[in-house]
Amino acid sequence: MDSEKNNRLPDLKTYKFEDVAFNQLMQNRINNILIVCSNYDYYMLEEDGRIDERIFNEYTALNLRYPPSFTHANSARRAIKMLEANKIDLVITWLDIGNYKAFETSKQIKDAFPDVPIAALSLYSSELRKKLKSGNTGIIDYVFHWNGNVDIFLAIIKLTEDRMNAENDINKIGVKAILLVEDSLKFYSRYLPIIYKILMKQTRSFMSEGLNEHRRMMLMRGRPKILLATNYEDGINLFQTYQQNLLGVISDVNYFKGGKRNPKAGFAFLKYVRSVERYFPFLIQSSNIENQKKALELKGKFLHKYSSTLGTDIKKYITKYFSFGDFEFWDPEQEKVLVKVKDLNSFQKALSIVSLESIKYHAKRSEYSKWLKSRALFSLANLFSNVEYDDFDHPEEIRDFLIKAIKVYRIYQSRGVIANFDKDKYDEYLGFARIGEGALGGKGRGLAFVDSFLKRHKLFNKYKDVFISIPRTVVLSTEVFDEFIEQHDLINFVVKCNSDEEILNEFISKPLPKWVEDDIAAFLNIIKRPIAVRSSSVLEDSHYQPFAGVFATYMIPHSGKKKMLKMASNAVKSVIASSFFQNSKSYLEATSHSIEEDKMAVILQELTGKEYEDVYYPNISGVARSINFYPIGNEKPHEGIANIALGLGEIIVGGGQTLRFSPYHPKKVLQLSSPGSSQRDTQKYFYGLDLNPDSYKVSTSEAINKKKISIRAAKNHNSLKFVASTYDLQNNIIKPGTLHDGIRVITFDNVLKYGTFPLAEILQELLRIGQREMRNPIEIEFAINLDVPKGQPRIFSFLQIRPIVESIETKSELPKDFDEKDTIIYSKSALGNGTYDHIQDFVYVKPETFNSANTREIAKAVEKINKDFLKKDKQYILVGPGRWGSSDPWLGIPVIWPQISAAKIIVEAGLHDFRIDPSQGTHFFQNLTSFRVGYFTINPFLNDGFFDIDYLNNQKAVYEDEYLRHIEFKTPLTVIIEGKNNKAAIYKENFDWKKASNNSEDLIDDLPPDGFM
Repeated sequence: MDSEKNNRLPDLKTYKFEDVAFNQLMQNRINNILIVCSNYDYYMLEEDGRIDERIFNEYTALNLRYPPSFTHANSARRAIKMLEANKIDLVITWLDIGNYKAFETSKQIKDAFPDVPIAALSLYSSELRKKLKSGNTGIIDYVFHWNGNVDIFLAIIKLTEDRMNAENDINKIGVKAILLVEDSLKFYSRYLPIIYKILMKQTRSFMSEGLNEHRRMMLMRGRPKILLATNYEDGINLFQTYQQNLLGVISDVNYFKGGKRNPKAGFAFLKYVRSVERYFPFLIQSSNIENQKKALELKGKFLHKYSSTLGTDIKKYITKYFSFGDFEFWDPEQEKVLVKVKDLNSFQKALSIVSLESIKYHAKRSEYSKWLKSRALFSLANLFSNVEYDDFDHPEEIRDFLIKAIKVYRIYQSRGVIANFDKDKYDEYLGFARIGEGALGGKGRGLAFVDSFLKRHKLFNKYKDVFISIPRTVVLSTEVFDEFIEQHDLINFVVKCNSDEEILNEFISKPLPKWVEDDIAAFLNIIKRPIAVRSSSVLEDSHYQPFAGVFATYMIPHSGKKKMLKMASNAVKSVIASSFFQNSKSYLEATSHSIEEDKMAVILQELTGKEYEDVYYPNISGVARSINFYPIGNEKPHEGIANIALGLGEIIVGGGQTLRFSPYHPKKVLQLSSPGSSQRDTQKYFYGLDLNPDSYKVSTSEAINKKKISIRAAKNHNSLKFVASTYDLQNNIIKPGTLHDGIRVITFDNVLKYGTFPLAEILQELLRIGQREMRNPIEIEFAINLDVPKGQPRIFSFLQIRPIVESIETKSELPKDFDEKDTIIYSKSALGNGTYDHIQDFVYVKPETFNSANTREIAKAVEKINKDFLKKDKQYILVGPGRWGSSDPWLGIPVIWPQISAAKIIVEAGLHDFRIDPSQGTHFFQNLTSFRVGYFTINPFLNDGFFDIDYLNNQKAVYEDEYLRHIEFKTPLTVIIEGKNNKAAIYKENFDWKKASNNSEDLIDDLPPDGFM
């Protein structure tokens, strides 16, 4: 029986809350109102009543938007003309009992415009009722008693809007409503303004549940509605139609039932409701005090209409029984309120401290879901509505379920939303928040976009035992950057200063604005792990001019509050300062931007990973792209490519040794094709964050507290069992796992070959959806934590998404009678597409003097020559051995992008003892594609491509040093990159070649949907 009960409860691990379509609420609004009355009456309204001003003030005071505008017509003929000329949403007319034309006017308007609602006002309610019975058959929609109070207009407008939107908002989306059954004009004209004021106050109170201004405005649309019935049949019909979403009924006793006035009609209604729902709130109000006894017998509540405190009594009743205002935890044994709570946050905290009697009392009466419904928290309310008191064996289980459900809901609610950071309310349930009102910058925007599309496509819990999300993030918007720079007048300093160290020290010496430090401290109070402090420049990761890898990222270990706040503040200032370092300035020049244009947002983000001995790192870091320029074997360009590594992502970004695989062919990894290559071509070291707080120092180097650890030195790290295999030297084989003796090899076999984690499937889906969402090939960064406590999901942290801008300028094909002897360089592994015929300069590293021990000096020599090209605004061809941009100087020349930014064609050439694979450094790759740089790889000694070094050596050099030669040809060389086949050629000077294809532009939109090649 117990397990049967538990099976009835929803599984909160997999429960999917339905999004409430607040943007689809209140689709029909009253914007333009036509008042039809005598000039005198309108003058009284306009001058004495100041209707426009008072309605505007009323709307503003109640936080309502879109106050309506009023126009006036003094006759039926003029009213009809106005209705023909303008869009009128509501007609309000004066019914003067002495003026028999009043009904005639309404009839003419209704005949001409049957869809426009008409409301009538009158001073004489009793005589009017008789008149209405004989003359009004569906002509006038609402009649109200006019007592000179302009508040009635707000009630008329809102009641009409509620009726217009009821079917969609209440039944389809789940907005709540109050049913008022009353046929006395005087009384409902008095009640409605009071009830609407209560509703608006309630709306203001639950707006705080919105995580930002937009969400708060959306929540306003979810305020409860009022439905008005004036007889028994209409009341029953409205009750049955909207029963599931009614908060309660307020009813008179004496009104029409079955076509006759019935002095007990209200009691009949109450009996019917009690037969359907035992605890449903039902308020009887009557002018006859003797009806009180009967109302209480039928388990209803009673109000006397002639009470001198009627308004206050209605407010008290609605607040208490319709679950408005604060939630009061009542203990029936102690007969007292234990605690009052005003929002979901405090409600959640109170659940863990109130008595079990109180938990039971409210659960039996379904009061938890009622309170949530009245606060427009429909998704959570619906979950609680589907759970009954009898589904639990013990009240403690109810408490546990409520607390867990609210936790899950609050996490869900914050997904895909950029919340405004509030230091007094910030807690662990907020995923993404912004500090300040400025821009989020490129990375910040990308993260917010990722968060929203994960929610839209319901990807968070799609894979069993895996949680996909962005790490907890707070973005200091560009407002913080602006205020900091202006407050300390730093712009004049950085313009004159060219030393990175001096700039950094100047920035560090200035305090951040106090409100920013307070907010950072509130964020750090919630954080339990190390954090990354990243740049998010307004220009960074932009579609056409990426600044990937130019600005700084610092990492900070978790430590004491004061120490961590100081480190975080210094890291924030260091990131802001990095936007003025020499690299950044060179970048701005290369992309024609000024210093003042580049504003910086700063991201504070929890680091994904786990602590191993004295370092912290994820089990897997990776980068994946939806387009593969280097397809091998069965791989296709549109299937994409991924690079993964153990430890922090620095090794991938820097072009170090990582594992490359196609998400569609995860078991076919070139690097693992033999035991020899598995040893030789896999990761030998990784990076982890040093957890000693003293390791973080203010520095222009981001690597200041990142430890480089060899795989051998990490033999005791539990992380290896998830990603490593073992090389058995004796038998020359690779064995899965780390249970055997031997050399550890980072193969990721557990994940890629044996599928213990669905990485390939996740990447396939994220690349497919991401590319579709961005209408562009994309690159994503991610980190994975597999080492989690038993029963917890493994974490896939989606860190970044950015477009790979691959604008195909021309269709380029090599001539049909192609002969490599006509070329200086021919490559079978080329990236890019197009024909270039403007480059005269050729710079190459001299193979005869090359030594991999000198690669740092070569990088400096290249930087020097690159600066000359930038000054002259010229582009050149650059050829060198090994990987350009490698962080490992033994694998290639360790340049950073600004040192080679004027090169239009870059060639990686292998030497006999220096074989290379195409470079895959993330930011390097991003810059290549975005600046549309041709990128070739050749290994001529392996018969992979052609390089006529003798031809170059025979040309006269305009510059030559120990490492480099620069040739300036008299006429431009022709370079053709045949993108679809990954082939390219650089032709010799004056070679007369013939274009084999036209140069019509081939836009990405015209390409087949399965790929971009």
